[in-house]
Amino acid sequence: MTPDAERDLNQLRAAVGEYRAAATAAGLDWPAAGAAAPRPHTDGTRRLLAVDRIGEQPLWLHSQGWRDRRLLPNGGWLPPWPPDPSETLDILGLSTGTPFPWRAQLPLFHFGFVVFTYVLDEGPYEGEVWRYEIAPDAYDAVRAAPNLSALFAQWTRGITEHVIRHDETNDWLAVDDEALLQLAPTLDPFAFPVSVAAHPLLRERQRACGVDLDSVDRGFDSQEELWEEIDAVRKELGLP
Repeated sequence: MTPDAERDLNQLRAAVGEYRAAATAAGLDWPAAGAAAPRPHTDGTRRLLAVDRIGEQPLWLHSQGWRDRRLLPNGGWLPPWPPDPSETLDILGLSTGTPFPWRAQLPLFHFGFVVFTYVLDEGPYEGEVWRYEIAPDAYDAVRAAPNLSALFAQWTRGITEHVIRHDETNDWLAVDDEALLQLAPTLDPFAFPVSVAAHPLLRERQRACGVDLDSVDRGFDSQEELWEEIDAVRKELGLP
């Protein structure tokens, strides 16, 4: 691990620790972690995503034993490891207009109708967190946070600002959409698992983080071109 990667991982550990402390103080049942799981194998996932490496931070998250636990805002969870190839490609089919190769990202957090991914491309976008709503004709690819530490810091602030509260019925942390909008820009609504497809600042945010707005404006035509690329990858990997 490089010194920079070690520094970033330590920052993530600290940010997750602060989030866990705030979440448990708010009432979420989050037992102390046991022994960390073995480091996940990455060969198949690297081939699926056409990258040389996965990165220490998502691998560390997958070693924390969170699988199937609703520890993230709005009951979000980490998907199983290794990721399902067909499901992963379906999710990446939402990546219209991204400024990095659509395939070079790992779906990391699921929130039902929203998915957050971790960018693996070895370029200026590496380590960013992007978000996609699972909805027809959304074309809302946009950055959720510059890195995972910043994302968890936003969620921690959401708890302390009472935008995120413990839902006793579901035993998870629920986001109050209206309270979140009232606190913008103190809190970044794009960092939270709420719909931003109709957000008045979506277009501005997309432009600022490098989204190809011409592709977005072409809508279904761009989507169809992406699907054709994904079909070619499925054939290459022998997937149905």
